[in-house]
Amino acid sequence: MRLLVIEDEEAMAAALQRGLLAEGYVVEVSRDGEDGLWRALEFEFDAVVLDIMLPKLNGFLVARGIREAGCDVPILMLSAKDGEYDLAEALDLGADDYLSKPFSYPVLLARLRALIRRGSTARSAVLVAGDLRVDVAEHRCWRGDAEISLSPKEFALASYLMLHVGELLDKQDILRHVWDDSDAFDSNVVEVYVGYLRRKLDKPFGRACIETVRGRGYRLNPDG
Repeated sequence: MRLLVIEDEEAMAAALQRGLLAEGYVVEVSRDGEDGLWRALEFEFDAVVLDIMLPKLNGFLVARGIREAGCDVPILMLSAKDGEYDLAEALDLGADDYLSKPFSYPVLLARLRALIRRGSTARSAVLVAGDLRVDVAEHRCWRGDAEISLSPKEFALASYLMLHVGELLDKQDILRHVWDDSDAFDSNVVEVYVGYLRRKLDKPFGRACIETVRGRGYRLNPDG
């Protein structure tokens, strides 16, 4: 899952990025509203964490710009003020949820998971492909009745493949959504983690769901 954090406070932006990366998300940070709006419209994200008080464009204008452009990415608005007028304006301009600073980090994660579930092509917390299931809220995975332990990055890759079950995904697309720019230097990392997933999700069960389309990318076939 790929998140855009638009936050100008350096310490807050760094803390959010570290925490969300540790949860298996790919996190891109923007430090002003103008750049954040451009990134939100130029690239694909699963959710946007948007501060209200930003240089160049405030968060209200960024949210309005995102919605006026026809982009329906889920938006979680952050504010240093706890006021019903800010909350009302944020929601009226297109934000999906609102948190006042300081906030509980577990609550932030729960709100994000809920927004991503509602905004994804899968409207349920559980993604299903044949007998393979992934619970994006609880970060759990099963093949039939057998639960499978996945690392955060393995889970992120499995979730992305299942969100696009049956679709051909090229390596660069997978890199953009599963790996942060700072930890993915080439497409070989995709091959390595696809191998890890095959050893956990397919081989012990006599399956071959993760298909390689030579020279093009990978596809999750639920009947494989």
